[in-house]
Amino acid sequence: MVVAGVMSGTSADGVDVALTRIVPRAGNTPSIKLLAHDHFAYPAPLRRAVLAAMDARGISTAELARLNWRLGEFYADAVAKTLARHKIKADLIGCHGQTIYHQGAEEKFLGKPMRCTWQLGEPALLAARNRIPVVSNFRPADMAAGGQGAPLVPMLDYVLFRDAKRNRILQNLGGIGNLTVLPAGSPLEKIFAFDTGPANMLIDACMQRLFHKPFDRNGATAANGWIIRPIVDELLREPYFTAKPPKSAGREQFGEAYAIRFLKLCKAHKAQPEDMIATATALTAWSIAAAYKRFVLPKINSSAKTEFIIAGGGTRNETLMTLLTLSLEPFGCTVRTTDSLGIPSQAKEAAAFALLAWLTWHCEPGNIPTATGAKRPAILGSITHA
Repeated sequence: MVVAGVMSGTSADGVDVALTRIVPRAGNTPSIKLLAHDHFAYPAPLRRAVLAAMDARGISTAELARLNWRLGEFYADAVAKTLARHKIKADLIGCHGQTIYHQGAEEKFLGKPMRCTWQLGEPALLAARNRIPVVSNFRPADMAAGGQGAPLVPMLDYVLFRDAKRNRILQNLGGIGNLTVLPAGSPLEKIFAFDTGPANMLIDACMQRLFHKPFDRNGATAANGWIIRPIVDELLREPYFTAKPPKSAGREQFGEAYAIRFLKLCKAHKAQPEDMIATATALTAWSIAAAYKRFVLPKINSSAKTEFIIAGGGTRNETLMTLLTLSLEPFGCTVRTTDSLGIPSQAKEAAAFALLAWLTWHCEPGNIPTATGAKRPAILGSITHA
């Protein structure tokens, strides 16, 4: 089947569409080949509406309903344009949707402990416009099985990147950082994954507040600042970073309120604006290295070579990539991007949801319980027919 994967992440910068060909293999995982990839930036008013919904203290049901349908229109246009541009016909669409709330850990609500998640983007519009069935709403089935609903990309990591002789850590640098651990030669049951903390989310928020820019292009602003190490050390002692996996995060942990608190800490140290961006960038890099040392290193074969393979928008931040490389060097890790292995870093998560849609269509589970904490494998998502 040719499957279009559609992904819009916590950075809310836009939508990635990955066109893939997926072929079953007897007694093994399917093979997946990337055919094409396009990115569609959100128009500024739509991005503002998405971010406002994510951090909302009060928003009307009418606004949420309209945003759900407006995003469905945007996804439908993005898929239609990608198919037309590359002259490819798809059999299925897998759409993650735009997360506006994700609570992976149980909390009491109205007297009942529960987890919950919510992704917007009306799949009926996407199916009707393109006359192609759509798989969406992937996370709830894992949560109903006792998991955190995230991360779900590890299935693609396992299919594409496992290696018989090398440990491979697949690190995504989106709004949130997450990693998948593929120990050398390990079966699917030995794979584990978790969110490491903020990746671009905090850097972007600080750039918007301090410089009125959406992000730190190439890491140029961070490169002109000094890292305030006591702030990073203090933040890394906080509960999220020290909590054992499985764990997942989003704007609920590292959104606007976190950015405001971070900037107050920086101002107390009399930091310059460039120093604040450098410190936010260091927090991303050092939190990943700390997570590797604390949670990953004890569980992998230290005699095998270990590769960190990076994807996501953060790969374009040269300062972040340099800090990450330097922080992993003491552990003997080499760092590269998925581009060197044939998958553009910006396309990886969209390709993952193409694979998950294919698995759902064939009534196969798409979650990895050791990654999400689920009690059992689960068939993910809902199918909307054209």
